[in-house]
Amino acid sequence: MDYTFEHQAHEQGFQIVCGVDEAGRGPLAGPVCAAAVILPDGLVIEGLDDSKKLTEKKRDALYDVICEEAISYGIAFASVEEIEEMNILQATFLAMKRAVESLNVKADLALVDGNQKPPLDIQARTLVKGDAKSPSIAAASILAKVTRDRLMVEIAEQYPQYEFSKHKGYGTKLHYEKIMEHGISPVHRRSFLKKITGEK
Repeated sequence: MDYTFEHQAHEQGFQIVCGVDEAGRGPLAGPVCAAAVILPDGLVIEGLDDSKKLTEKKRDALYDVICEEAISYGIAFASVEEIEEMNILQATFLAMKRAVESLNVKADLALVDGNQKPPLDIQARTLVKGDAKSPSIAAASILAKVTRDRLMVEIAEQYPQYEFSKHKGYGTKLHYEKIMEHGISPVHRRSFLKKITGEK
């Protein structure tokens, strides 16, 4: 992984490039989280990779390094209510927009993981598997994942019966068992659980 895509953007006249990624599109519970990160050009962060390929311990260590070394970073959520109201894709876009807008250094281009472009106030380019190709996006993927996981551990204290700290809201066997046992909580995404609730 190197700064090829960031450098291409610089050559095309963009001065400040941020990487954008999300965590939590798939789970049955909890908000979706997005992060935007501007890294110093050429900064090498040892072990930086797509957050999904890293252990929790490694992600936590990298989280601290990224927060320390980044020129600027922004982290934002879209709530369960917003996911239900507008659908998960639009809620993800909203979280991304909030993350980019919370940067204290304004970027003029966002490199966004995936193939769908959020409506941002700055120019955006999508990059499929960007979290494995661009250090800026990889850094954003780690901040989003760690932040959301930590929030789900806090939510687990409010709703201990679901054991959110173990599955972080994803649709694991354990999670489905807990839903069948205890029903749906206020932090569950009802639209993701229509088979269980029988709602249309």
